[in-house]
Amino acid sequence: MEGHTPEPPEDEPGETVDPRAIDLVLRVGELLLASGETTERVNEAMLGLAVAYELPRCEVQVTLTSLLVSAHPGKGAAPVTGSRAIRRRTPAYWRLTALHNLVQEASIGMVELDEAHRRLSEMKRGRPPYPAWLIVVSLGLIAASASVLSGGGPLVAVTAFVATLLGDRAAAALAKRGVAEFFQLTVAAGIGATGAALVVAMGNPAQAATIVTGAILALLPGRPLVASIQDGITGDLVSAGARMLEVFFMIAAIVAGLGAIVYIAVKLTVPIDVGHLPSAPVTLKPVQLLAAAAVSVTFAVSLAAPRDVLTASALGGGLIWILYVLLQGWNFPPVLASAVAATVVGVLSNWLARRHQAPVMPYVVPAIGPLLPGTMLYRGMVELNTGDPQGGVLSLIGALSVALALGAGVNLGGELVRAFQRVGLSASGRWARPAARRTRGF
Repeated sequence: MEGHTPEPPEDEPGETVDPRAIDLVLRVGELLLASGETTERVNEAMLGLAVAYELPRCEVQVTLTSLLVSAHPGKGAAPVTGSRAIRRRTPAYWRLTALHNLVQEASIGMVELDEAHRRLSEMKRGRPPYPAWLIVVSLGLIAASASVLSGGGPLVAVTAFVATLLGDRAAAALAKRGVAEFFQLTVAAGIGATGAALVVAMGNPAQAATIVTGAILALLPGRPLVASIQDGITGDLVSAGARMLEVFFMIAAIVAGLGAIVYIAVKLTVPIDVGHLPSAPVTLKPVQLLAAAAVSVTFAVSLAAPRDVLTASALGGGLIWILYVLLQGWNFPPVLASAVAATVVGVLSNWLARRHQAPVMPYVVPAIGPLLPGTMLYRGMVELNTGDPQGGVLSLIGALSVALALGAGVNLGGELVRAFQRVGLSASGRWARPAARRTRGF
């Protein structure tokens, strides 16, 4: 009425974004991914922390090599975004367990932000539950146990142990000089195969086969294989593709080192023959059961798993071997027998991890160790270099099929447990999972 133009109301301030909360979410995700966790679990953990520390309308993006977190305050305010690159990934399953506990406690409001930062710093500075020398020796123990599992005796186990340790130390020396990991694995596999070729030249071809089987088994990428298949099944296709390429190059490096030594040995008239290769036993023997359990336990130690997981690893390795041998006795093909045995172990491992409120990877990955296809890889390379290229290619395809069946089986076990889970982050977010969306093939 008085002719004054009313002023427009001022925008209400948007929600505040604490940069320390974004930093915590990024650092926890980085440490989880670098320690060997799958992409989906990392995504769930980061989103859980974002909700716990009240980051408004938070978006999380996780790939194998980078992380991104973006919070949107609203009311026209600019989003706050942070990112981190994953430059080094070292398996540390003890740290996975500690991070899992931190995320769980923070998600229900039991940990303040400053306390979470303090605990995270302690985890980064912490040491694994085993001395460094034992983690190195565990690789040799994997090879020794796998050699016994394939039918070797004490002398074979000692030879496989020494060859694997020499290969690992040679790879470590190359790493200090900046040589790519592909060539490190090639050299390590070549040293193991050299020990086997020397044994063949001395007149013990059957013993050589078990030596190289153990040496290969210690190098096979069981951890990234399980993670890659789980990422693909759960809809994280970018990370799944990257992990699968990583697995492919690791296996290619092992095959290259093994193939080069077998080729040189054949050219030097060393009598390498596929007729001396060990085969899966049709009966269960106490020595083989103990060897299967030892493979899983030493795998757990090499991955720096918590000490309270070792008993479960031993039981898992023994169980998967029993199931595999029984299924082979019922005329199941190796791929199907591996998949069924891995599925049963996957169900039990996921159930046990849920009961202990712990991540599942420390339970699952060591358990599949006894069935990793070391013998099939060796058979393929021998056939390729002794005049049977078609058989060699089929053996290599069979080895890859068994490896994929193991990864798919343990992940199927996890999906079966998840389908009936009613509590926890995994259950609450199952309807939002990319893998749960019905696209009908489009």
